[in-house]
Amino acid sequence: MKIAVLSESPADEAAVHILVEALLNVQIESAALPPIRTRGWPLSKALLSNSLKYLYYHTDADALVVVVDSDSSPIHDQLHERPESTIEKCRVCLLQAVIAHTQKYCRVIEGRNRIKTAVGLAVPAIEAWYLCGTDPQASEAALKQYSSDRIAELIKQLKRSVYGTDRPSLELETARAVEEATRLVQNLNLLEQLFPNGFGTLARDVRNW
Repeated sequence: MKIAVLSESPADEAAVHILVEALLNVQIESAALPPIRTRGWPLSKALLSNSLKYLYYHTDADALVVVVDSDSSPIHDQLHERPESTIEKCRVCLLQAVIAHTQKYCRVIEGRNRIKTAVGLAVPAIEAWYLCGTDPQASEAALKQYSSDRIAELIKQLKRSVYGTDRPSLELETARAVEEATRLVQNLNLLEQLFPNGFGTLARDVRNW
């Protein structure tokens, strides 16, 4: 299976690749996306839409996985997935809307399946996932108690806990992301239990493929 991962850094994409492979329990191949000049949130509508169309029209990729940090935005939950309950500032809802709109207008190509998609939300940042199982405070329930004006400092603390600095080099960030993702696949149930609305949403999407 060939899968592309779009996230807020190449390091995060490497980690997500490992997690998705474990969820599927099969070896997956990376599908290349066009060069990305800017990252972080917001992942623009154009970036996501163009990435999805590129994969559909110009590659043999099977799926696209998107993972973003929540920062101080609302935490996605299954109630949001009711059409009348979509939350405007929820990043998962926003990304799912872009995906649905893009897929709707992709022309049918004989023999080409529609790109499967999965969206995850790291609360409040993916470094919290990397600390799952080693830090008792690394859970959605604990982290969502922080007020929005404290989120920026909380994310810096999470980065310091994972990398030893809140401004890691890409090399260090990637090495630690891969290391922690490799550890996490030994107990994905715990990650899904402690991050049910962020990682749990991603896991459900992937399992529904």
